[in-house]
Amino acid sequence: MDCISPYIATLYPLTLNPSKRSILAMAAGRRIQRKNLPKKNLLYPRQTKNPPEFGVNLFLKKPPNSIRKLEEEEEETNKYYDIADDAIATGSASPDLAASRAPVSKNVYKNPRFLIGIAKEISGLSADEDASVVLNKCSRFLRKGSLSLTIKELGNMGCSDRALQTFSWAQKQPGLFPDDRILTSVIEILGKTHELKMPLHLVEFVSVASRNVLEAMVIGFIKGGRLTLALKLLMVSKKKNRMLDASVYAKLIFELGKNPDQHKLVLTLLENLAEREDLNLSQQDCTTIMKVCIQVGKFELVENLFQWYKQSGRDPTVVMYTTLIHSRYSAGKYREALAVVWEMESSECLFDLPAYRVVIKLFVALDDISRASRYFSKLKEAGLTPSYDIYREMIIVYLASGVFAKCREVCKEAEMAGFKVEKQLLSQLSPIS
Repeated sequence: MDCISPYIATLYPLTLNPSKRSILAMAAGRRIQRKNLPKKNLLYPRQTKNPPEFGVNLFLKKPPNSIRKLEEEEEETNKYYDIADDAIATGSASPDLAASRAPVSKNVYKNPRFLIGIAKEISGLSADEDASVVLNKCSRFLRKGSLSLTIKELGNMGCSDRALQTFSWAQKQPGLFPDDRILTSVIEILGKTHELKMPLHLVEFVSVASRNVLEAMVIGFIKGGRLTLALKLLMVSKKKNRMLDASVYAKLIFELGKNPDQHKLVLTLLENLAEREDLNLSQQDCTTIMKVCIQVGKFELVENLFQWYKQSGRDPTVVMYTTLIHSRYSAGKYREALAVVWEMESSECLFDLPAYRVVIKLFVALDDISRASRYFSKLKEAGLTPSYDIYREMIIVYLASGVFAKCREVCKEAEMAGFKVEKQLLSQLSPIS
């Protein structure tokens, strides 16, 4: 960090102390210094992989030998993890560990249990002890990128100072640093804990910082609840043609969507996403954006996202189907929503409780008592417990249809489940009773 250009260092008086300030200065310098490494001349070059056959379950295609090999590797990893754990606890390596260093290096350095265990050891140190006390003992098992998970776990534990100590220790290890993964992890933690501030010269910073660093800053600001800063950084990045990953947009859209006063900003971000030709969203991010679109009344965007997801060659999940049904229901397109239900059935998609809730609500709106009753029965046959709003929908549809015996039965069932039926509904039954 001492080799950072004085000019870059003065651009970013960002955080509470010099060590945190230099982290972001380094993030800006890393993009300038990055070079393309020469490709290795492999003795046995990798062959290009053919795409998998469409619709084939690749797990079932694995031969028994491959399954046995995976199981053996897992047992070996656990074995050497225990050896490494003992070495960390005692501060010395056993003869077994010395004789089997290669497997340890191959497996333990990326074992989440091992790396999270390091974080727990560090968090348990006394106030006058530095993180290096633990890290020095396990340094032989670490490789570049290993400590990224450890730093994130320390951040989740609320130990941001310990995360900085871990980062500072890694900087001094030639085999572990420079590495963008641990750099972005510590930046994300500082953003989450409000210890990272916006650069004074934001445009210059966005121009020189790597994409990973910019994304880590935005995510950190989002986790810290500083949505205005996250949005500002996102907008400046777009203006400088530094397009960040679509998942970052999805996270910010989700958080802004919680506040009705921020829905205009949500629409702006949705327009930015729609302009992208390289749109790449995970199933979770796609569903998240669809749900926010329903909140802001952009039902056509829900339809477009659903079609885009299917055209990308992926099968919609029960959550995505449920979201689409809810969108069409909210738009008053009951018949179109019914078509999605039949598509779910034909695809043999297993319904969960939210799916049953939305579908029953749809049948009640259609005044289709027979189908509402059938799906209510299927819900219980699947071992699911109806929520109060489902009981309420069934009471309403039975009352509207004049099936008072069934209505009383559902009321009794809801009360046995611990729910208190509204007096307004019970009053409609009392004269009949």
